[in-house]
Amino acid sequence: MKIGIVCYPTFGGSGVVATELGMALAQEGHHVHFITYKQPVRLDFISNDIHFHEVFVEEYPLFHFQPYELALSSKMVEVVEMYNLDILHVHYAIPHAYAAYMAKQMLKEKGIDIKVVTTLHGTDITLVGSHPNYKTAVEFSINNSDVVTTVSESLKKDTLRLFTIKKEIHVIHNFIDFEKYPEIHAEECKRNTIANDNERIITHISNLRPVKRATDVMDIFYKIQKEIPSKLLLVGEGPDRETIECQAKKLGILDRVLFLGNSNEVNKLLCYSDLFLLPSETESFGLAALEAMAARTPVISTNSGGLPEVNIEGVTGFLSNVGDTDDMAKNGIFILKDLERLQEFKQHALEQAKRFSLQNVLPAYQEVYRKVSKNCY
Repeated sequence: MKIGIVCYPTFGGSGVVATELGMALAQEGHHVHFITYKQPVRLDFISNDIHFHEVFVEEYPLFHFQPYELALSSKMVEVVEMYNLDILHVHYAIPHAYAAYMAKQMLKEKGIDIKVVTTLHGTDITLVGSHPNYKTAVEFSINNSDVVTTVSESLKKDTLRLFTIKKEIHVIHNFIDFEKYPEIHAEECKRNTIANDNERIITHISNLRPVKRATDVMDIFYKIQKEIPSKLLLVGEGPDRETIECQAKKLGILDRVLFLGNSNEVNKLLCYSDLFLLPSETESFGLAALEAMAARTPVISTNSGGLPEVNIEGVTGFLSNVGDTDDMAKNGIFILKDLERLQEFKQHALEQAKRFSLQNVLPAYQEVYRKVSKNCY
């Protein structure tokens, strides 16, 4: 099957999932064409089965904001025609689903019936998509997709609550490719380059936007390290980076925090970790938590969005209300204080993560493609 994948090429969850999905589909023998403005960060190779088509947006003084969705629609039409694609799979509603609808209409006039699968990932629905400036277009695009999927039951409920949806929504959870999370032995991990033997290593990975509540991360870590000697690894870049650096300085813990920036080697960084913090305002699924669990790292998170579908209370970690940093710190200390207990949580985290393995989730997407291509939906 020939599949076009449209996504954001960034470190965000939707771009990571779309890229990993495309590479897995290519390994299954499908021909995959990525269509976006930059090569996706997780796309580490191009082959006969994986292609990348860059969307160029010309700068015109007439436009205050350059019309990316028009350039994207045109590029979709071009790639579908040139490579005879069967399906366009668009990740994130804005502006990809709307651009796909426009491409579908243009192709229809050429006698081509391209099928559009739209996957909703989170803030494209709960934050941006539901804004009055975008809601009508997003609702229209969803209802005019051939198939709609979401990454969690929670996001499905949010979509039905916020929009008038006429299409059936299929839940296909996010996944993890365990081939990229091989078991790393202690001698390979070299955690002593980061922390002393008596110290625990705590990690947070995000794009450091306000919704991730990175200031809560710093607050939780401050409270934990007062009782348990610890280091904090902060992976990612974003608007809150300067704020939390200042916060760490005021709290007197700057020397205990490592700011590592963006990384393509999250799995290697997580091998150091004893605990993962994810105190987000909302998470449609919690891919960062799943990646941590795949690396045998228990999770302290909020109970919002799809996180309870991933992080199991008292088994793989703990869930707290948004903003309750005292409870999160208390739960983190409980896990870290006893080495035998920590190992139990680590093992349970790995076992839960395996439920979301690529091998378990990929067939669901392939079944969607088969059905939509045969007009079974």
